[in-house]
Amino acid sequence: MGLGTRVVIAHRRTELDELLWRHGTRGQAAFFLASRNRTIEEVVARHDAVVSALAAVSAAIPADWRRGTVEREDLPRFGFEAEDMVVAVGQDGLVANVAKYLTDQLVIGINPEPDRNPGVLVPHPPGLAAELLRGAADPARADDLVERRSMVRVTADDGQELTALNEIYLGQPTHQTARYTLTLPSGPSEAQASSGLIISTGSGATGWCRSTWLERKSTLTLPRGSEQRLVWFVREAWPSPASGTAYTEGELDGEDELVVSAESDQLVVFGDGIEADTIAVSCGQTVRVGLASRTLRMIGASQISSL
Repeated sequence: MGLGTRVVIAHRRTELDELLWRHGTRGQAAFFLASRNRTIEEVVARHDAVVSALAAVSAAIPADWRRGTVEREDLPRFGFEAEDMVVAVGQDGLVANVAKYLTDQLVIGINPEPDRNPGVLVPHPPGLAAELLRGAADPARADDLVERRSMVRVTADDGQELTALNEIYLGQPTHQTARYTLTLPSGPSEAQASSGLIISTGSGATGWCRSTWLERKSTLTLPRGSEQRLVWFVREAWPSPASGTAYTEGELDGEDELVVSAESDQLVVFGDGIEADTIAVSCGQTVRVGLASRTLRMIGASQISSL
């Protein structure tokens, strides 16, 4: 492992931390939970699992390696370095949160509760942390351990950009009717009125995208996590004299791009469900959506056999 490399542990505050921040004491938090037919013991157990996992990961980092820690809320302000190795301790969503701030850094996803809450992006139990770090730091083994997950990128005509690991949503902030003109990579265009568009990667194909795919009984094949292909769906397209429904789903690969020209007064674009981090698109503006040139480098579940 090079002297410039640093291990950064990324995590988020637990539910117990949030409850104590809101209610002040454990007793008040317990009273609040009881009003919702829940127990403080359940929340404490999950908190303890996260604390234990963080301790296991910290202990797995060799003493002569540099290290850092960042909470999810501080990710936009954290200075990642080019050679950082990021260990995300939490659920799948944390990896998506981290991914947008990385370039080519390696991510290892550690699940504090692998038996209770299996993860796709956090497939590894805390007990494997030391072996995963050693394997990732070994040049002879690193290439066999790493998989690259595709990402989706949106670029507005005013220079705004956003990259996401799971999916991009484009539509009204309220998820009500958005009006726009959709242009396909092959050339056809259509004015549409809908609840917005979802453009998904393989990582996102198990979530929001999949629910839309199932609901409409789509015949599209959803991409796998490492597949360099996107799928897109128009949600609840509304036919009218001024809007059509001929183009409501499709695939994007290579340099294919969907082009969306806003006709509503205000549209937004956000990634991975993070509505607080958006691109605002005004009437007359155009955005382009396609595969991002960068990918997320991570050690997936299928790579464990290489350890």
